[in-house]
Amino acid sequence: MAYLPICKKPHRYDILFESLPEYQGTFSRHKCAGCAYELGYFHAINGIPKATNDSVLANIPYSQAGHVRHKDAFAAYNEGYEFALSIAKAA
Repeated sequence: MAYLPICKKPHRYDILFESLPEYQGTFSRHKCAGCAYELGYFHAINGIPKATNDSVLANIPYSQAGHVRHKDAFAAYNEGYEFALSIAKAA
């Protein structure tokens, strides 16, 4: 298993992530919801099809700090993806 770093980005303390559902599942447990959100956003603005499962989060760092603690990273990915699409539609 490869070592993944701990996220140190300030988005860990963004109140936006407080509304995400709690998650204590298996694969994406403890993944950084902020990094997952950014990945979803990146995929949408670059025309990459939306992931259908949390395996897309395999290479994002872990985090249990601030507002991303125990939050569903795959839900964050989906929110980032949908937000990017909504911006594109509004433009």
